[in-house]
Amino acid sequence: MAHSYTNILIHYIFSTKNREKIITDELQERLWPCMGGIARENSMKAFAIGGIEDHVHLLISLPPTLSVAKAIQFIKGGSSKWVHDTIPKHKKFKWQEGYGAFSVSISQIDDTINYIKRQKEHHQVRTFQEEYISFLRKHIIEYDERFVRG
Repeated sequence: MAHSYTNILIHYIFSTKNREKIITDELQERLWPCMGGIARENSMKAFAIGGIEDHVHLLISLPPTLSVAKAIQFIKGGSSKWVHDTIPKHKKFKWQEGYGAFSVSISQIDDTINYIKRQKEHHQVRTFQEEYISFLRKHIIEYDERFVRG
């Protein structure tokens, strides 16, 4: 075969530093498109970006030349810099150091997009920590409670 074809879908989840509730609706309206632009500039495709005041979810298709870690470095670093450079009242904005990255089957893409779009509704009954732990357990990932509970 002369060409390589891939479909690498990753559902990223990460929060603000110390899980501060600083991503206002106004900031979300500008930050989510910014993150999509950063993805596009780095040969990724953002299928969905959404979240609430203290965290964000992204469903991203990665090119085969970009690692999971490098992709999120571009998105988190670029979006944090954009917030600092563009919105003076958010000079203290920071993302947490870590992240969750979960593979998504093509058969689950629509469900994952809908899940990301319904974050505000979803978090009326479930905390970020409960949600994140459920993802870790579902994907059989060992974790340290100290770093998940915040």
